[in-house]
Amino acid sequence: MKKVLFYGMTGEKSCFMHVLLNAVDLHQAGHEVKVIFEGASVKLPGKFADEKNPVFLKAKDAGLIAGICLACSKTLGVYEENEALGLPFLSEMSGHAGVKSYLEADYEVISI
Repeated sequence: MKKVLFYGMTGEKSCFMHVLLNAVDLHQAGHEVKVIFEGASVKLPGKFADEKNPVFLKAKDAGLIAGICLACSKTLGVYEENEALGLPFLSEMSGHAGVKSYLEADYEVISI
């Protein structure tokens, strides 16, 4: 079993869909997977939720989403929208979501 963190930065919905597809696929294959929304990608969770995107909902329901960057959510004007989703805000790296704890826990980090 592998441990994989997808650290998503892209705000392009079609690109981030591949993050979610891979996360769900690896999880279903028995791997430990987490997804972080960082950078421009913090604008996507609300869009995915509004459209009831089945892959996003599957990842959310499976507990694969580690959280959303707090600083970027505030800076990009989606804090309240993301807060309403009930996903954790991450801020351990000067207000942003960091990867250090995942590296220390032997996760492979894939940044997109």
